Amino acid sequence: MRIRAAIFDIYGTLLEVGPPPADAAARWTHAWLATLGIAPRLGLAEFTDGCSQFVAAEHAAARERGIAFPEVYWPDVVETMLPEFARLPASARASSPVYDAGFLHTVRLMPGATAALCAAQTASLRLGLASNCQPYSLRELGDALAAAGLPRKPFDPRLSFLSFEHGFSKPDPHVFRLLTARLRTLGIAPGEAVMIGDRTDNDLDPARACGWQTLAVGTEPAAGLARLREMFLNA
Repeated sequence: MRIRAAIFDIYGTLLEVGPPPADAAARWTHAWLATLGIAPRLGLAEFTDGCSQFVAAEHAAARERGIAFPEVYWPDVVETMLPEFARLPASARASSPVYDAGFLHTVRLMPGATAALCAAQTASLRLGLASNCQPYSLRELGDALAAAGLPRKPFDPRLSFLSFEHGFSKPDPHVFRLLTARLRTLGIAPGEAVMIGDRTDNDLDPARACGWQTLAVGTEPAAGLARLREMFLNA
C-alpha cells in the first residue's frame, strides 16, 4: 500500500544512546557554579539515584489511578530534587544544563537516519514522532539533525506523540488511536502510515493493531534504516 506518513521513534531509532560522558561529574559541578554560583549540594550519583526513586514513586501512584503506562515530566523531577533551581527565573531554568540529560547519556544520530529522512522528504511524506521522551529529547534530536545538515524540526506536531506532554506513554493503545485520529483529519488512512521503531512491544505491535504498516530497525538499525530509505524512494 502507498505510504503517505512516516512516524518515528526517537531513542534507538533516530538517536543512538551511549554511556554518560567521561567528564559528567565535572559538567555537573560546572552547571551549579555557572547557574547558582555554588558547589553542588548533591553529587551526580545522589541526584540520579534520587530521581530514580522519585520517578518510581510517581509511576506507582499513577498506576494506582489506573494509568497503565505512566510518564513523568522531567523538569518537575529536577525541581523536586533541586529546589534551588526551581526558584530561578524561567529563562535561567531553560538554559541550565541540569534540565537536560547530558550528564546521564550521550547521543548521536543513528547511522542511516540522515539518508532515510532525506528520502522521506524527497517522497513528500508527512513525518511525525511517537516517542517516550522528555523536553530535552527534542533538543538532543534537533542538535543531531542540525549537525547532519538537516532541518531541526522536520516533524509535524499534529502527527507527533511525545509522552511528557500527555502523562502516559507507549505502548498504551491510546497513543496510536490518537495518532490514527490525527492522520484521518489529514486525509491519511491508517494503512498509509508506517511506524518505524526498535521495539516490537512499544512501537510495532500497537501500531499494527491500529492498521498501520511497520518497519523494525531491529538489532542493526543502520540496515533497517537503509531498508526504510528504499521503501521511501519507492513510495
